Formats: sequence, structure tokens, C-alpha cells
Amino acid sequence: MTGRALRPKSVAIVDDSRTMRAWLRLVLEADPRLRVVAEAGDALAAREVVKSMPVDVLTLDVAMPGMDGLEFLDRLMRARPMPVVMMSSLTSRGSDAAIRALSLGAVDCMVKPARGFDADLARDICDRVVAAARTQPRISRPRQPLGAMTTGGHRAGALIVIGASTGGVAALETVLPQLDPKGPPVVIVQHMPGNFLESFSKRLNRDLPQSVGLAADGAVLQDGDIMLAPSDGAHTEVVQTTRGWVIRHRPPRGKPLHVPSVDALFSSAARAGGDVIAAVLTGLGRDGAKGVVELAQSGAIALTQDEGSSVVYGMPRAAFETGAVRAQVPLDKMGAALRASCIGKRARC
Repeated sequence: MTGRALRPKSVAIVDDSRTMRAWLRLVLEADPRLRVVAEAGDALAAREVVKSMPVDVLTLDVAMPGMDGLEFLDRLMRARPMPVVMMSSLTSRGSDAAIRALSLGAVDCMVKPARGFDADLARDICDRVVAAARTQPRISRPRQPLGAMTTGGHRAGALIVIGASTGGVAALETVLPQLDPKGPPVVIVQHMPGNFLESFSKRLNRDLPQSVGLAADGAVLQDGDIMLAPSDGAHTEVVQTTRGWVIRHRPPRGKPLHVPSVDALFSSAARAGGDVIAAVLTGLGRDGAKGVVELAQSGAIALTQDEGSSVVYGMPRAAFETGAVRAQVPLDKMGAALRASCIGKRARC
């Protein structure tokens, strides 16, 4: 371990609530990997902090008086890009703002705790702040014109499955517009709270020509559908039937780390692997690594996002290191790679 690797990551907390700042400081400073170097109660004070001292990562409240967190984030990412973790309330308005923040370049977004200290919650917050501090900040790029990638019909039975976590909102907003609006259905596991997922699906449905929504148990997938696995305590899986691909929800066994999980989705799709193309995008952890092995063994094609374009090269690395992945692909070429993989299977998407 180098001295740089051992050095605690410096954190600045930006929140208009003194109580929340004190709680976050208590949580973060209990982790030897982190050191809180500054606090700010509004955007103006936060601007002075980032101008006057080196900060590895910023925690930023979405709702603040005066200049709100979103406006400050937008200006910050243009003038002085740095890793930012947003703190949001779990409300409809807060969820919409969180999704916009992730699109603007925030690395992650966490729900403000509704009750007191919880060891599991504190550990999760610290892990995610550390992961964010280790990323290179990226400003989201303009999307490609919608509809520019249309390639016509496809072979019945084709399916695209995608797994993503930290950094996944911006990644999906780059990849999905590159797919054919009339192409095979797409099923996605994106790790985030349920309200955030609902806001994200509505945003995608508004911005994309495809039909986008949360995957309902028993739903029969149609061409052009994009379904996100809901965060409702069950795994989202797929079954190939005479009617086409059907969504199935399955209660988890034991206490898995992720529900829904990428592994559960991929494993279910592996039963008809010859018709499946999978992608593992940016994210923290190993979810999806087991699933890509099962997919490859059944004849499916699996791709991963490359390290250079990943916000967090955790899930893609774990999947690639299994040896079951066909190729690592830069994010801006992932849509084209998915379409080319489908064509290789005589299905265009």
C-alpha cells in the first residue's frame, strides 16, 4: 500500500441542516478511510470551501435555501469538476431532483436517514463516499439524436439485459438512446431506492421513443419495451414463453446484498441464453459476475463497460475477470456493440 492509498479521503459536507451536518460528520469520521475537512450550510459557503482547500469528495444536500443543490452542482461540474454525493429526501420531488443530479454528474445519491444511527446504514454511507472519492469526475455528454440508430426489425426472441449501479443513471442515458426504438425488449437492474427508480423510469419514458416503465410481475415484453426492475423486495427475472419474454418476480432467499440483483436477472435469462445479449455497466461491487458466467455457458453474449469510461470500475471488472465476457467497451460505443452483437446472432437491435 502506498502512502497515497493509505491517506484518508478528505470530505466536505454541504447541508443547510446543522443537525444533518453533525450526524454525517459523526458517521464519516468514524471511518479511518475518511476525514471531514469542512462544512458549509449553503451554496455560497460551499463555493468558498472548494476554492480554498483540496477536497476529494463533496456530500451535497439537494434542497437548500437560495441556490439549491442542483444549481450549485451544475455550476461546480462546469467550473471545478469533482466527485459529489447527493443527499436527498425520499419524496417524489426529492427523487426527481436526485435523478437530475446524477445526470448532471453526481457520482451517487443517497437517501437522508429518517431515523437515528444505524450501523448498516453508516457503513453503506461510508463505503459509497469512499468509492465516490476514488472516481474521476465526469460531466454528462449530450445524447445522440433519438431515432438515429434505427435498423429495422429483428428476430423474435431476442432480449437485452443490463446491470448497473453507481454511475448507472448517466450511463444508461447514454446507451439507451443508441438502441433501436423498435428493437428487442430491454430489462435493466439499476441499484437505487424505489422512489428514485420510479422517477428515473418516468424521465426515460419522457425522453425516449421506447416505452419505459417498472417491470410488473406477469408483464409480457413487447418490441421496444424498456423495463427497470422495481425495488420492492423481490428479484426481477425473465422467462421465455410462447407469448414471448415474461417478467417474473421472485422473493429472495436468505439475505442477499442486492434485491433486485443483476445476478438473478442474468441467471434467469441464461435459460434461453442463445437469444440474450447482456451488458454490465459502471457500479460498485460484484453483482452480475456470477450471472455472466451462466449466460456465456448457455450461448449468450456478455459485454462490460471499460475502466476508462466507468465511474466505478467494480461490477464491470468483476464480470470481466470471470473470463466469460466477450469484450470491454467504452460507454459511448456500448449501444453500437449491443446492436452488433444482436446482428451476429441474426437479430438486429
